[in-house]
Amino acid sequence: MAANVCGEQVRLALLEALTARQLVAVKRKGILYIREVSAMANLTPLIWTYAGGYAFASMPDDWIAYGRSRLRTELTRISRFLSATVAPHATLTPEEEWIKLVLSRLNVVQTALNLLNKAGV
Repeated sequence: MAANVCGEQVRLALLEALTARQLVAVKRKGILYIREVSAMANLTPLIWTYAGGYAFASMPDDWIAYGRSRLRTELTRISRFLSATVAPHATLTPEEEWIKLVLSRLNVVQTALNLLNKAGV
């Protein structure tokens, strides 16, 4: 697309958005929709990189790299949540039904993510 066409589309979008806050909200909602619905419906894998932000990737190597990165991130988040919040809670109130449920479910998730992470090495 020509630069003038792109520029005009951006200008019109900004005029329609009215405020920067609305533009940010539209972007967030749009990205969420793509992540939750549209990527699968249209078979257009969405990835995110520091260099390029969100993008549709056409190469399987990009999908795999992004998937591995996300798995490591989620494994780290869940492991830290377990060690910093859930484990102390379980130690203080080991018979509480909610903490038993959380421990059993999150330990399964952590194990599965560990296995996937090791398989990707």
